[in-house]
Amino acid sequence: MKSFLTCLLAMSLSLAQAAEPAASAEKQTAVFGGGCFWCTEAQYKMLKGVSKVVSGYAGGQVDNPTYKQVCNGDTGHAEVILVEFDPKVITYRDLVDYFWIAHDPTTLNRQGADEGTQYRSTIMFSNEAQRLAAEASRAEAAKEFSSPIVTEIVPLKKFYPAEDYHQDYFANNPQAGYCRVVVGPKVAKFREKLAKKDRLKPEAK
Repeated sequence: MKSFLTCLLAMSLSLAQAAEPAASAEKQTAVFGGGCFWCTEAQYKMLKGVSKVVSGYAGGQVDNPTYKQVCNGDTGHAEVILVEFDPKVITYRDLVDYFWIAHDPTTLNRQGADEGTQYRSTIMFSNEAQRLAAEASRAEAAKEFSSPIVTEIVPLKKFYPAEDYHQDYFANNPQAGYCRVVVGPKVAKFREKLAKKDRLKPEAK
């Protein structure tokens, strides 16, 4: 009788486990702002485990902002990217750790010659786990910089995809002046550092 009950309990547990959704198997998202989104989009698309990167706007007060409005600083939004990733391949903490390589987090509201609050360094979290991971990563990264990190870590309120012509901008316009002078070198630097960690997709090497 005992063995029968044991088998029955084991079967019940197996069925219950099978019915539970596998949260780790689901795609997750992360939102980062590190200056011009043409740069960060091209960088994060190279990473293993990243299935999609969308350039857009977040952190402002206006619904459905346009690129012109954001560039003028009229809406309070930052240029950001939404990264869709598989946590079985790459973790949220990994993505945050690589954020410090992707841009300069020590310059307030500026990346190179791009200046304005729309170019601020920002991590926008969707839940408490992301907030804790981002703060821990920032504290660790601070040891590697001679100047203080100014990156804000704030809750994501609403993400607005940018206009179609901004998506895959570097891939579609590699010879454009800004891409040759700014985006290309930043992508090359990111590729070099992440290749050493074996975190790049084969086509990105």
